[in-house]
Amino acid sequence: MNIAGNYNGSLSLNKATRAFLLLALSYLLLGLVFGLMGAFQYIFPEFLKDQLSFQKTRPLHVYMVITWIFTAAQAGIYYYLPNVSGRPVYWQKGIWLHFIMQCIISLVIIAGFFAGYFGGREYLEFPPLLGLFIFLSWVPFVINFFATLRPKYKTAPVYVWMWSTGILFFLITLSESYLWLFGFFRDNMVRDITVQWKALGSMVGSWNMLVYGTGIYVMEQLSGDKKVARSNISFFFYFLSLTNLMFNWGHHTYIVPAAPWIKMVAYIISMTELLIFGSIILQWKKTVSAARKNYNILPYRLLSFADIWVFITLALALIMSVPAWNYFTHGTHITVAHSMGATIGINTMLLMASVFFILKKENTATFQQNRKWISSGIYISNSALLFFWISLLASGIVKISGTQHNDTFFNIMLKSQPYFRIFTYSGIFVFIGLGILIFSSFRITAVKNQTEQMTSKKPVSFSTQQIAELKD
Repeated sequence: MNIAGNYNGSLSLNKATRAFLLLALSYLLLGLVFGLMGAFQYIFPEFLKDQLSFQKTRPLHVYMVITWIFTAAQAGIYYYLPNVSGRPVYWQKGIWLHFIMQCIISLVIIAGFFAGYFGGREYLEFPPLLGLFIFLSWVPFVINFFATLRPKYKTAPVYVWMWSTGILFFLITLSESYLWLFGFFRDNMVRDITVQWKALGSMVGSWNMLVYGTGIYVMEQLSGDKKVARSNISFFFYFLSLTNLMFNWGHHTYIVPAAPWIKMVAYIISMTELLIFGSIILQWKKTVSAARKNYNILPYRLLSFADIWVFITLALALIMSVPAWNYFTHGTHITVAHSMGATIGINTMLLMASVFFILKKENTATFQQNRKWISSGIYISNSALLFFWISLLASGIVKISGTQHNDTFFNIMLKSQPYFRIFTYSGIFVFIGLGILIFSSFRITAVKNQTEQMTSKKPVSFSTQQIAELKD
């Protein structure tokens, strides 16, 4: 059995793809560092106030985490493309061009933030001109994706549809998010807010498509069952998620004057938000045999924790999507709790499952040497994240209560201090847990992969027994 399907070339983690994987993990590490610094500034306002204030650490954290999500998904897609298409990557040098462009753009953005040079909007707080270069940096990725896959959508699995949709809508939403530069939008507050939140809400949907598509591909490889990714139910949920991507942003704009039917449509659609992926995971679990459904398989364990966070985040999303309740939760730490549950609990766990799936296949021996560390990192990060998430909910409830009782901002912040401390201290353990996963990944990736060592120029294929060993 050839794990690559019809592709008989080398399946090794080549230098360009390895560089992309290391870059993605570096973004996550830096995002955690700046996030932890920002958390300390909540309880110690004078901490690095003159050198690196919260006004700088927050956008640095947001940029790093968002870029981690996109870059980790791209690294996985670059690696999986030959397996899915049955042919080598169309433009190998294009991966390097993409990598170099992204590194340069990131260095400029980081240097600008450190210097206090902003100019953008939420999520995209760097000067608008850099948005154009981000768009251009995606061009090699787009060319490689479509030229390598040459997708025939009638027979393509659902993850190919999801990757294609994620790429297309990222380019659309990135362009849309800069419409505020034109007076027609900027000079009308209602129009400006509506378009801006529509663009950013859909951008989240675009990276979810890339991440969830990657997760489904890994599920398919672990289960060995290709029917799930081609089933009618998976495509039903795909089109439902596409509807979410295009329209569920409306629940961000309940405060904006709009026709009641628009808010009602946004509410109904947002109700289906995370139920989509949760249902796909449940469908996948039914196909995994008792032997393969082994909790000792670390990528499976990460997928299982992502599954738990899907339902936790879904419960909160349902509450936040009710217009009467959204009025109170909007702008509080409850919104942040939803974002953290989705970003760390779901997206990061899914992407780490993809990272360790690749690394285990590439270098089983080194992976096994780091197995206990990886397992510890998974438990520490998820346990700490639960306390982190609860503390954000609690501080949000304190703000809602204080606002309803006309309490001063000073008193609200004073009452929130105990929860901010839990938020900070649990954030330290989230940092430690994910840090263990990151450094374990660095250690495994740094070792020349076994496939390269054993085969040199010889084509690579795996027997059924070898594939089973990789999954144990």
